[in-house]
Amino acid sequence: MKISFIIAFLTAAIFSVSQGQTDTLFYSGSYSVVIDSIEIKGNETTEEFIILRELTIEPGDTLNSKLASYNRERIYSLNIFNNVKLVPYSINEKNVLRIDIEESWYIYPIPFISLKDKDWDKISYGISVSLKNFRGRNENLKGVLALGYDPSFSFSYFNPNLSYNHNLHFETRLSYTEFTNKSNTAENLYGSNFEQKLFTSRIGFGKRFGKFHWLTLNTGFDYIETPLYFKGINASNDKIDRTVMLGVSYVYDTRDLVQYPKNGIFTFVNLEFKGLGINDINYRVANLDFREYRSFFEKLTAKWRLAFRHTGGRLVPYYDYSYLGYSERVRGYFHGDKREGNDSFIGSVELNYPIIEETRLNLYFIPLLPRSLLSYRVAIIAQLFGDTGATRNTGESISINNFDTGYGTGISLLLLPYAIFRFELAFNEQGKTEWIIDLGASF
Repeated sequence: MKISFIIAFLTAAIFSVSQGQTDTLFYSGSYSVVIDSIEIKGNETTEEFIILRELTIEPGDTLNSKLASYNRERIYSLNIFNNVKLVPYSINEKNVLRIDIEESWYIYPIPFISLKDKDWDKISYGISVSLKNFRGRNENLKGVLALGYDPSFSFSYFNPNLSYNHNLHFETRLSYTEFTNKSNTAENLYGSNFEQKLFTSRIGFGKRFGKFHWLTLNTGFDYIETPLYFKGINASNDKIDRTVMLGVSYVYDTRDLVQYPKNGIFTFVNLEFKGLGINDINYRVANLDFREYRSFFEKLTAKWRLAFRHTGGRLVPYYDYSYLGYSERVRGYFHGDKREGNDSFIGSVELNYPIIEETRLNLYFIPLLPRSLLSYRVAIIAQLFGDTGATRNTGESISINNFDTGYGTGISLLLLPYAIFRFELAFNEQGKTEWIIDLGASF
């Protein structure tokens, strides 16, 4: 979780919204219209094809309110615009769909305070520098320096349009971290808790098929150094693991608004082979994450998720085990015991209902700051949820009794395109309650 000074300022500014601030954000109505052409206005930096490639409509198609809303959300999902409007109009007996956009601020040197693994006892701090929408092609450059708990630095670059005509993309990441051991088993084996040094490099090339399918091939190298050698804490026969990685991932994504979906399906499948027998390291990591979002009774929406992580092979080091209680958590056990194993399972279901539907918050009266930093899409969503999760080691059986289960209610504050804040009250099977403050959508 990251709480930057600028986000804190923007959150406080919500309460100063002026009266009468309304928003007619997109085409609405019961009628349909055949679109003869599409034009884009307001894209001072962004190339037109970045927007057009997200649309599921083209000239000759019939536009209605539902289709217009879905395509507007897909443009918002690029996360580089403050405002998007779809405005159909007629000229010379032709129907034109005009897409009006307001570009967001693209350069972010942001000091931050970070809660590692969503834990208030693991505070780090530093600066994050992001250059979004680089060259107007939705490329993203980012550098992060973090001090405090698990100090680290990283650099990443993502280009979704390496070759627009062939729908090719490219990504790379370099990072260094001094990370604290997560495994209770490793701590008992070592005799105390300990830190490991991790240098990671990754390169990925992929192709987008149509609107909704992405396939990526990944390769990389990991350098993991432990103060002392212990079998299982290390994957090799030395206190330094030098691990080559080859992997492939697939994404199927039909969600409307990626940041907080109401409709669509998201599927992520990933398989990595680590070591390849080099340095006596040879194991695999697989991930499956399926999510579905559906609207019911107009404003009520439902979503559910099933996720599975598997590790197996000659010797899986504890630093690559599957964990619950860190980045993946069961609400109701959010602040509880940690669980580890070769495999992890997690499931969630949630109902959402808007207390305050999407509105526009423009704070243009604030001096000095750029206008692109003073316009936000705001909503408040009430939610009911249930989570469950478990871990197991290879060869162990698993039953319903192995799962930790929690449920509860909460409120999400959307301040897009910048942040989502969640305030939740959760219960577990024993009736124990806990309060949760977190950033981002639950899933």
